[in-house]
Amino acid sequence: MKQSEFLNVVMPFKDKLYRMAKRLLVSKEEAEDATQEILMKLWSINESISEYKNVEAFAMTMTKNFCLDRLKSKQAGNLKLVHSNYSDGNASLQKQVEVKDSLSWVEKIMEELPEQQKMVLQLRDVEEYDFDEIGELLNMKPTAIRVTLSRARKTVREKLMQKHSYGIG
Repeated sequence: MKQSEFLNVVMPFKDKLYRMAKRLLVSKEEAEDATQEILMKLWSINESISEYKNVEAFAMTMTKNFCLDRLKSKQAGNLKLVHSNYSDGNASLQKQVEVKDSLSWVEKIMEELPEQQKMVLQLRDVEEYDFDEIGELLNMKPTAIRVTLSRARKTVREKLMQKHSYGIG
């Protein structure tokens, strides 16, 4: 595959790779490094990449596995999961502060979720993948994905409600 063809295939979803890496690794720099590493790996298998039915799903799986390996490595002992991709230019300053506070709490709550729930929540609610794509990426059945997603959302919702009810900071 020529470089231009490769770029046409891979570049449309490179931002998704980065967001997945950032969700898992937190650090912008770590996520950038991971994304670059994945793109280099994809380039190294450039000649055979067209054999994959869904290159994007393959790349997302590579990213997930690479990041999870990084998290398990000793050098990544202080990495954790956080994510925020929300902005609203029309909101009042007070509303922006409230939204930022809520997002901060959601991030903290998500840190405590089991790994599978974090991944399903990220892929479905942030990356907007459908259940079949998530199933392919995580090797899960659609029913299991729905149950996992429901549990993750319920936990986040309950803990957020607790925080807002009690004002614990």
